[in-house]
Amino acid sequence: MSARLNLVLVLALGALLAGLVALGSSYFHQIAITTMIFVILSASLNLITGSAGLLSLGHAAFFGVGAYAAALLSTRLGWPFWLTLPAAGAAAAAVGALVAVPTMRLTSIYFAVATLGIGEMIYVTMLNWVGFTRGPMGIRSIPGLELWGFKGIAFALVVTAGVMLAVLWLVHRLVHSYYGNAMRALREDDACADAMGIDVGRLKLQAFSVACALAGVAGALFAHTTGYISPESFKFGESILVLSMIVVGGLGSVYGSVIGAVILSVLPELLRELGSWRMIAVGAVLFLSILFLPRGLVGEVSAIELIRRQLRRRDRGDGGARRVAW
Repeated sequence: MSARLNLVLVLALGALLAGLVALGSSYFHQIAITTMIFVILSASLNLITGSAGLLSLGHAAFFGVGAYAAALLSTRLGWPFWLTLPAAGAAAAAVGALVAVPTMRLTSIYFAVATLGIGEMIYVTMLNWVGFTRGPMGIRSIPGLELWGFKGIAFALVVTAGVMLAVLWLVHRLVHSYYGNAMRALREDDACADAMGIDVGRLKLQAFSVACALAGVAGALFAHTTGYISPESFKFGESILVLSMIVVGGLGSVYGSVIGAVILSVLPELLRELGSWRMIAVGAVLFLSILFLPRGLVGEVSAIELIRRQLRRRDRGDGGARRVAW
């Protein structure tokens, strides 16, 4: 993203947040917070599935690990949210790295099935380890986001937006770099990438751990902004929902992660008046988008070309000086 485009997007987000705060509706506030949490989840999954080509079907499990880590640290040890967020990310990354090590040699559908099994294992653990996670009863009375006397849903809205922007910036810097080029090489042909000197196993593990860490941060935000979590919030269906977001938005595209998450988070709420028919309408949108836009609304090729145009325009303004760009 160019500096100008970044500024426009941040100003638009700021105007939206100001409008929501002025509106004063907790319902719309909660929808906005949930949407931004799913933007973080979508961007994190796009890092491994869109850029590295590793189809993960258990991403919601690491979302849950982060949520439970934040909930337990805040309710039992009294940690504030600015400590539980990084701790949740670290916990999710550690669990992700631990369970991913045996799967790093797998490719294609075999890796996907392995992550599906890992996700179900984590879900069953959360459901049955009653002495630690309280099982199906869940964890209640999770403290909200509070800092220096600021609290409430409006403050949670601002904090979630700030974390979302930081995550998008990090994912953008990773994807549009030489490291991102290595991930795309891994996606296209891991044997060829290995022959070119890329440590394929290490790269897979790093990408998977970073994505799990970001999912853990999203889980911590979810726990603090809802005040209650249970294993039912982190089932296989949530993984499929996040996967649908990046497919609709565009695999490998940060823009696509945002657009897909916004559409599939807001659309069901806009169609709430349809009752049970709304999910049929959402399914129709998914079907038609994949049928007519198989690369997503903003595919990777379109996003990369936009970045390159911005870089070329910036380079032409340097008086002939050449820059080394990705």
